[in-house]
Order: sequence, then C-alpha cells, then structure tokens
Amino acid sequence: MEVILIRHFKTKGNLEKRYIGRTDEPLDRMAIPQRMQELKTERVIVSPMKRCRQTAEILFPGQTQTVCDSLRECDFGEFEGKNYLELSANPLYQGWIDSGGTMPFPGGESHDEFRKRCVQGFEHMMDQLEKDACKNAAFVVHGGTIMSILETFDPEHREFYHWQAANGEGFRIKIPDEAWKSGRKYFAEIEKL
Repeated sequence: MEVILIRHFKTKGNLEKRYIGRTDEPLDRMAIPQRMQELKTERVIVSPMKRCRQTAEILFPGQTQTVCDSLRECDFGEFEGKNYLELSANPLYQGWIDSGGTMPFPGGESHDEFRKRCVQGFEHMMDQLEKDACKNAAFVVHGGTIMSILETFDPEHREFYHWQAANGEGFRIKIPDEAWKSGRKYFAEIEKL
C-alpha cells in the first residue's frame, strides 16, 4: 500500500507563527501552493479541522473525505492562538520551553497523549484501508500528526522533529502488505513529497 501524508496549506495563524491547534481556522487563500495538484488517490482521510478539509478539497476535488477526529492537531491549551513573542514573558511558556516541550501544555494536551491519540487514529484508519483492500490513500492532517505517525513507524527510529513538514508538504510511504496484516506495523520506504 502507498500512503501520502500531507500537511494542510497555510492559515493566517501559520503565517503569524501562532500555536493553532483546536482553533478551526480556514486557509489563507493567498498562501496555497499549486505544485501538488497532480496527486491521485483512492481514499482521502482528513482531520476534522477546516484547514485540512479545505486542503483536501483543493488537492482531491469532489472526492469523498473520511474524517478521523483522532488525527486533529494538539490542543495547545493556554498557548492556543498565541505566538512566541506574545508568550515570551509567560513563566509557564518558559517552563514548557525549558522542559524541551515534554511538559503538558497548560490547560491542553501532553505530548505523549497527543502522539498516542494520533497513532491510534492512524492505525484505526489503516486497519480499515487494509480491510477494504485499498492500494493508496492520502491523509491530509497537521504537522504534529505527521511527526507522531512517522516517528512511531519509521524503521530507522528517527526522532519526532526529524519529520517536520512545511505547510503543503508531506511524505510518500510504502507499507508492505504483510507488515500491517502480521501486526508488525512498520513503513518500508519514506520519501519527502
């Protein structure tokens, strides 16, 4: 099976470098790249957030979208909607930075909870794709979601931040049929789009 993981196109909050997790922002129409218009897929899976659904509609017009709530972005709690400059004097933010991002977001999700949720959602969708004998699918999701998935299933065990993707970018993954069926879930090939 071939799977494409795509990070949604830019929103106003992305352009302003804000923490945008649970905020349901639309795309910033001026920031949408055109270079990925030729992608084709049997199935399109999306986060429930507007920015992902709109990106999927641009890339795969008219194609049915399967919404997976577990693939939504992290809940940034008290940091939601703010950027580094607005948070720089906040002691909670400095504590979070000093922890290397391992502390839970105040009033939001912990990094571990977020990763676990994303991986479980991806596994659930992959099980359904495998059951339906789907040969290729696209997931239009968030940067953190992509990093969580790739960190978990990368055969080379590269760390979370290795998998950062800019808006409108992503990865093409090849998954051997036997890998998912046998329960030894891993990716055989990962290439940047």
